[in-house]
Amino acid sequence: MNALSRGQLGPGVLAVVLGLFLVVFLVVPVAKVIYVAFQDPNTGALTLVNFADFFKTSLFQESFINSLYVAAMSVVLSSIFALPLAYFTTRFNFGGSVIIQTLGIVPLIMPPFVGAVAMALLFGSNGSVNLLLDEWMGFTIPFMEGLNGVIFVESVHYFPFILINLSAALANIDRSMEESAQNLGSSGFRLFRRIVFPLAMPGYIAGASLVFLKVFDDLGTPLLLNINNMLAPQAYLRITSIGISDPMGYVISVILVACSLLALWTSFLAMKGKDYATVQKGGGGLSKRELRGWERVACYTVIIVILLLVLSPHIGLTLLSFGTVWSFSVLPDAFTWAHYATVFETSMQYVNNTLLYAGLAALIDVIFATAIAYIVWRTQLAWRQWLDYAAMGAVAIPGVVIGIGYLRTFYDFNVPFIDKPLATWWVIIVVALAIRRLPYALRACVAALQQVSEALEEAAENLGATKSRTVRRIVVPLMTGGILAGFITSFATASVELSATIMLVSAESDAPLAYGIYEFMQSASGRGPGAALGIIAVVIVGVATYLSHLFIERRREAHAPEIAVPAGA
Repeated sequence: MNALSRGQLGPGVLAVVLGLFLVVFLVVPVAKVIYVAFQDPNTGALTLVNFADFFKTSLFQESFINSLYVAAMSVVLSSIFALPLAYFTTRFNFGGSVIIQTLGIVPLIMPPFVGAVAMALLFGSNGSVNLLLDEWMGFTIPFMEGLNGVIFVESVHYFPFILINLSAALANIDRSMEESAQNLGSSGFRLFRRIVFPLAMPGYIAGASLVFLKVFDDLGTPLLLNINNMLAPQAYLRITSIGISDPMGYVISVILVACSLLALWTSFLAMKGKDYATVQKGGGGLSKRELRGWERVACYTVIIVILLLVLSPHIGLTLLSFGTVWSFSVLPDAFTWAHYATVFETSMQYVNNTLLYAGLAALIDVIFATAIAYIVWRTQLAWRQWLDYAAMGAVAIPGVVIGIGYLRTFYDFNVPFIDKPLATWWVIIVVALAIRRLPYALRACVAALQQVSEALEEAAENLGATKSRTVRRIVVPLMTGGILAGFITSFATASVELSATIMLVSAESDAPLAYGIYEFMQSASGRGPGAALGIIAVVIVGVATYLSHLFIERRREAHAPEIAVPAGA
């Protein structure tokens, strides 16, 4: 008790409040899904019969195999996109490397389901590319046929995860290792295969595991491409068509969670027991060399082809948002502003709702993430690490599982002053978005806190400042960059979240932007306004990201040198 009275009581109470929030809105709904999956729908007794029925049903077997196949092949194709961009820009001296890296990250601004229809118009059996191939060369390529389309779309949108992590790893390789291998006669592809790529493996595995997780639990892309024989679409369709009492939706949800955890565990095992440390500080990165004439042409050709592929959703969506009729033709028949006029006249509630929901969710995330980071890294509470584990646990929980869990857990819980179930109130959408994006904000805030020296806090306390005043006047201001980064990351990704929100929208007036885009894209006549709404979503995310970078840079230049330690009055 004496320890608590000397500064641990406040953090302890705060930790309990945060823990209760995570238990109520993450642990309990997921546990409810798991429990129902093992429950006999007739007697209520625990049983394995639901899982036996799942693996006996050919549709579910096919969906399970398809989901694993799509996620694995998306990692492979994403690697094919990311490896040349990462290697060329870190290995060779040539103009435009910064622009190439920037353009390579642009696909993350657009969620995959938004660009799925646009990519079908570009690469489908009657899309622009195949029409040109058929006319010029007499053959077509099944880019978007069946599961190929899902793999292609997902890879184009999620490959930046590998690009970002792999580029950072390549830039941190100990240059002396490469030079030693070259002195022993290794060069070219053998040097890359035996030395460079193995040393960059931590970055590659980090990016590849993220791609696998994001693809495996994605719901919107398969649905918009009319591919229902995958796990996430099956879970959604079972719950929405049969009802929340159907056990198969819960069984599929448990399998989604189990496979996500297995992917994280596998990536951990792949790195366990291996040493990738550099000998010199900073690593030095790969030794860059100049390109010869034919090498320069080859590199630029590969890079341009890849960038055209990965930026095709943005190109296609822009054309679709302005096009009148686009069917069986290389380009739309004509162009118009009518789709944007339709959106601004009839659908701005989607935008307003998204700004409200994503803004509130991001605010909750940075407040909770700052508190959790401080409790974990600056206090001595015995069970503080469990807060970190619980908050980060949302990474492995697919959005569709969160949505199903909330429906099952909170549908019978009436909110007194509005007299309606919590599961149908718009606030639950905000909570779902906050839970889903909390890990992103937490990692940003932890990184920011680790860069704040404890000596500054000790100096403030020695001058008489209380612990709360020290946190408010010293710690939080110095964490501003990380807090803002966490806010923007949470806001940007929450703005286009579909997997969880599609299950929690009970009224059209409460629907967010992602739901509106999905609804528009269900019909050919709605694709133009849906594309216009998609462009608005991309602009919102892009502007938010740009402003965050601008703010961080200006703050770093203007305020980094000055740190004031207030006295304690």
